[in-house]
Amino acid sequence: MTATLDQAAADPQQTIAELQRQLDERTTERDEAIRSGMRDGVLHRIWVVSLLDREVTLEAMRITRGIMMAPPMFPNVRNWAVRDYGNRVGIWRIMEVLQKHKIRACANLNSDICDHHPQIVKAAVELGWEILGHNETNSRWLNQMEPEEERQSIARALAKIAALSGKKPVGWLGSGLAETWHTLDYLIDEGCLYVADWVNDDQPYLMDVGGRRLVSIPYSYEINDSPFLHTRNGTIEQFVAAIKRQFDTLYAEGAQSGRVMAICLHPYLIGVPHRIAGLDEALGYIAAHDKVWFATGEEIVRHWLQSGATF
Repeated sequence: MTATLDQAAADPQQTIAELQRQLDERTTERDEAIRSGMRDGVLHRIWVVSLLDREVTLEAMRITRGIMMAPPMFPNVRNWAVRDYGNRVGIWRIMEVLQKHKIRACANLNSDICDHHPQIVKAAVELGWEILGHNETNSRWLNQMEPEEERQSIARALAKIAALSGKKPVGWLGSGLAETWHTLDYLIDEGCLYVADWVNDDQPYLMDVGGRRLVSIPYSYEINDSPFLHTRNGTIEQFVAAIKRQFDTLYAEGAQSGRVMAICLHPYLIGVPHRIAGLDEALGYIAAHDKVWFATGEEIVRHWLQSGATF
């Protein structure tokens, strides 16, 4: 925006009108770029995101909320074990369902999983999944770190994943979607192509980070089993219905320009016996539609960049 503070002080109403005109102009340019760049016969791009978390028994439970209400005593075995179920059992159910539908997912990976559950990482690689950086552990978020500690933590997480998986991640989702003023710079320094922390659009867009570029890919805090099932106490039937409604709207809008939909899953929640069939049902519903592309985050971002998008 080019309106200045001096202009605002002189004539606030005129400044507001000018800002609105500039916003409308940019929105029109953006929409035209979307139509030309995302209209390729594919109405809808789906990326299925599985978050593989590692909690440190003592510290992690200090930020855990609401599974079982109890006095704050540590270690908290009950809350820790609920999450560990996802790594021991739930993830394998998710993999089976995705294989059934021939879907390759994105694993947002705490790098500590490489030490404690390397078999999960190896299985994800064999299935052709993409692996994103997701902190070293879920127990410490980036906005709890000093700048140099954060920089080193991001570098360690990506390096450890690369050592086990054979490929350094090009995507990042911060634990808790947490960032600092330095995060995007550190990610670019490490060669990341895209970030998924910003849940503010249904299509990718470019972020200008001090003259350098990073792509924001649509993630979701709505079609996400953690807030939906855990925080808001929704049922699996309600979650499946929400996935279908989200898809129906974005699919219809995709006739004008392609949309991206994220389905965000935690193995300890969706991977339990009484919920896993709901995931199967939802994916089957989406897969029954024409012109739907189940893709990884990197595939979506690279396809979008190849379209010549500049916004």
